[in-house]
Amino acid sequence: MIDLLVAGGGPAGAATAIRAALAGLEVVVIEPREAPIDKACGEGIAHSAASYLERLGVSLDGRPFYGIRYLDGRFSVDARFRAGPGLGVRRTTLHRALHERLCSLGVPVIRDRVGAVVQNSASVTAAGLTARYLAAADGLHSPIRRQLSLAGRAGDVRRGLRRHYSIRPWTDLVEVYWSALGEAYVTPVSDDVVGVAILTSARGSFDSHLDAFPRLRQRLGEAEAASSVMGAGPLRQVVRRRVAGRVLLVGDAAGYVDALTGEGIAVALRTSAELVRCVERDDAASYEAAWRRVSWECRFLTASLLWARNRSLLAPRIVPAAARLPAVYGAIVNRLA
Repeated sequence: MIDLLVAGGGPAGAATAIRAALAGLEVVVIEPREAPIDKACGEGIAHSAASYLERLGVSLDGRPFYGIRYLDGRFSVDARFRAGPGLGVRRTTLHRALHERLCSLGVPVIRDRVGAVVQNSASVTAAGLTARYLAAADGLHSPIRRQLSLAGRAGDVRRGLRRHYSIRPWTDLVEVYWSALGEAYVTPVSDDVVGVAILTSARGSFDSHLDAFPRLRQRLGEAEAASSVMGAGPLRQVVRRRVAGRVLLVGDAAGYVDALTGEGIAVALRTSAELVRCVERDDAASYEAAWRRVSWECRFLTASLLWARNRSLLAPRIVPAAARLPAVYGAIVNRLA
């Protein structure tokens, strides 16, 4: 019998499978889409996450960035990383590298949909395969989470849109532009391409949203689009618990606050390591506490910033406050990094 069946071959699922294979577990990945898989995201990987992927044997080709810059119509403030640079990586590049590592380890990746999940006290069966455990890494709108009635009620409607531009990066930082509409993230992903991701609850096209960030619009100038627009959301996903018998949720399927701090990949990697440890110990029940322990700080900081962002009196003061208290801003950025 398989030790671990992983539903979903995105970053969370692939990292879980790689970690499991390195631990000597027999693992199979079920993923209906052909690699590489693209997704609307900011494409900035924190230093801790990039280091973890390197330890998994995943080789990434990207562009280093050395901190975060907040900007609004008047203020600008930088926070540089102390531990080391992050890495701007195209989502397709990241997924291709993860998929190649899976193949090098001999982990089967089966093109199929999971469908119904059936389990008993000793095993779980899905997609015609039986395993001791199932890791549900099937994304933000996880069908498995819904099937097992693990989802809570979420009221947030923020979404993300992303497009790349052919332009040489003008800074070695990730820039976050703030306006009344939302935030625009600019991540250098190569020597001649930047990714622009916009987070907002407003409806409209990417171009209409970009007009809300005149400093960024001016900076992009006449740069040509290097990709089509992709969207994702609603971002907020409330999950009542991450364990249902022998099924364990990981990555976005396990719950999501917001992309505001860009920590999705880092949290997915940390929690995937905890999932594999629980499978090794044959102790699924301890995963919930482990997930909460390694993700609480990011969830707390993201939720706090999002709370302030959603208050009309506080939102315009976030960037000015960061500019007046750069040491505090830098400390928060480095805790997240």
